[in-house]
Amino acid sequence: MFEQLSENLEQVLRKLRGRGKLTESNISDGLREVRRALLEADVNYKVAKEFIATVKEKAIGQEVLQSITPGQQIVKILNDEMIRLLGGEHQDLTLDGPVPHVIMTVGLQGSGKTTFAAKLGKHLKKKGYSPLLVAADVYRPAAKDQLVGMGEKAEVPVWANGKEDVLAICREARRHARKNHQDVLILDTAGRLHIDAAMMEELSQVKAALAPDEILFIADGMTGQDAVNAASQFLESLDFDGVVLTKMDGDARGGAALSIRAVTRRPIKFISMGESVDSLEPFYPDRLAGRILGMGDVVSLVEKAQQTMDESTARKLNQKIKQNTFTLKDFQEQLQQIRNMGPLEQLMDMIPGMGKLKRQGLSVDGSQLDKVEAIINSMTREEREKPQIIQGSRRKRIARGSGTTVQDVNQLLKQFHQMKKMMQQMNRGKMSTRMPGLPF
Repeated sequence: MFEQLSENLEQVLRKLRGRGKLTESNISDGLREVRRALLEADVNYKVAKEFIATVKEKAIGQEVLQSITPGQQIVKILNDEMIRLLGGEHQDLTLDGPVPHVIMTVGLQGSGKTTFAAKLGKHLKKKGYSPLLVAADVYRPAAKDQLVGMGEKAEVPVWANGKEDVLAICREARRHARKNHQDVLILDTAGRLHIDAAMMEELSQVKAALAPDEILFIADGMTGQDAVNAASQFLESLDFDGVVLTKMDGDARGGAALSIRAVTRRPIKFISMGESVDSLEPFYPDRLAGRILGMGDVVSLVEKAQQTMDESTARKLNQKIKQNTFTLKDFQEQLQQIRNMGPLEQLMDMIPGMGKLKRQGLSVDGSQLDKVEAIINSMTREEREKPQIIQGSRRKRIARGSGTTVQDVNQLLKQFHQMKKMMQQMNRGKMSTRMPGLPF
């Protein structure tokens, strides 16, 4: 989502870092380009103006102008101010009311409320809660069926009794939850194509009757300033506790993410990407700022890796590396672990510097991993365990069986040997400064 904004900011920062000395004049010129980049990304005009004013005030101070590395100081100021703009610190859900806790999702139709409700249910279940999804949208055709289907994927139960009275549905769901020891209700409320009085009245009644611990406004990240405007209207009429940005894997310019916190003064609590029930991330302002400024997000990448690989698997892999017994079968298992971490495009954005390589033409997608797995699957067990025996005739057979070319097989074997060499260097504490080729 932030590719264009990141590219524009990178160009500006490269110019500033390239100057041996910064003056008030060239700082002003650089920040003028930063403001243009923000506006092109559909950031709210007032938000962009205030952001630039704050950065400029700090950047023209003596600390920067007399710094040995003024360009790096500018980058730090931009990073710090972007973190502040996005909310400063991560804010988790506040579930301190009576059990069952109630989380109410609100927003316009098509913003992704139903999908988010299921994702949140899965997220809370992983944290040890026993959630219950509540089908409180009685207007949109098939809304209940969609929630039931998403609930099955998330392995979270759904309360959908077929009634048309929203308040009755929510109250019965709460009684059911108490009886069945379910400690969190997630209300999937109705949306409209636009905000109207009837919609707000119904939501206000649900809020008054169930006293939710959290009301979350679901904002479609693809709609830019429209999402910010809708959030402002919901805040005025209903109030809410936090924001969820959905569809953040799309090709929108990202202005909603940078504007909505500043306009509403409510924290962003989650980012939702894709249709998978596992594609929900708690929102960390510092991590998103790092992605936008091309610094990556290594912490999130490590967390994803920890979620997909248990400790015993990690120990087993480490032992194989130490004993130099890492095989193509182990290599294939590692590729499967990478798949489980999420779409490759999103993972690459978390690695510092990879955004620039993508813009230079580096292509990373699941089809390349499919090719690698097809080649390994075409090998015999002995060939996977002893790749050194794979010579001419064997390579031709493997290529035919996998629907690839001999050159593809050669490339995979070369990359595998490079990877083993790198692992041995890491094990000896002599990590090379050159990173061998990745398997895609």
